[in-house]
Amino acid sequence: MKFTKLHGLGNDYVYVNCFEEDLSRVDLPELARRVSDRNFGIGGDGLILIMPSDRADFRMRVFNNDGSEAKNCGNGLRCVSKYVYDHGLTQQTTFTVETLGGTVTPVVSLGADGKVDQVTIDMGEPRFERAAIPMTGIPEEQVREEVIEVDGTSFTMTAVSMGNPHAILFVDEVKEEDVRHYGPMIEYHEWFPERTNVEFIQILNQEEILFRVWERGSGVTLACGTGACAAAVAAHLSGKTGRKVTVHLAGGDLFIEWKEADNRVYMTGPATEVFSGTYLGEIPFK
Repeated sequence: MKFTKLHGLGNDYVYVNCFEEDLSRVDLPELARRVSDRNFGIGGDGLILIMPSDRADFRMRVFNNDGSEAKNCGNGLRCVSKYVYDHGLTQQTTFTVETLGGTVTPVVSLGADGKVDQVTIDMGEPRFERAAIPMTGIPEEQVREEVIEVDGTSFTMTAVSMGNPHAILFVDEVKEEDVRHYGPMIEYHEWFPERTNVEFIQILNQEEILFRVWERGSGVTLACGTGACAAAVAAHLSGKTGRKVTVHLAGGDLFIEWKEADNRVYMTGPATEVFSGTYLGEIPFK
């Protein structure tokens, strides 16, 4: 199986071009677990498939390193966008990508070498209703600055869906040990029947957010694009920032704008191709 390794601010996945590779008979969750293994596989936060689509120019499927399938992935979308342009699957700088969380529209910007170095993606409209997250409780109720308690500690939380669930926690200081300790507890909290991504954010000023994430199905990662979008939305809703913010992630910065005119969230950031190769490990068939 041929593959390409790309990352968005250190959020790294193994990418497979399914225009060339036929994985229809493959056990995809198990394949994701195997190739993601950093000791016995290729290594990554998961597996992303670039596929044909009936409703968009391309389709993206995302499998976390535990084998679970994600509805969306902002860093993955930027990398898919770079791949399809740089590898000649499209000559357009604007196109559409189908995800489980909906169809999105990337716009690629080219560097001096003619390859993609920045991608801006219309990530769609944020959702706040419990049913959309999803969360338990009254379906149409929104979760804004609600208190959640785990292991004897209380956090102020806003819940946002960007096609996938996010629990944004406002903290005075982001601490790595808190992310690792409380992140998995909140991911599996009874309020979230499909689990959730967990973002710990510290407001630096009206235009900057410090951000760390515990990703559903992957644990601590260096970046999460949909999480950065959700964090920017939650911070503005709380009155702590404007609609345009720079989000400082462990792997680098993303620029997020939640436009008032169309209520849509736009994410701009880099995508990097690292290497390509052939996976020689055993392919798990269904």
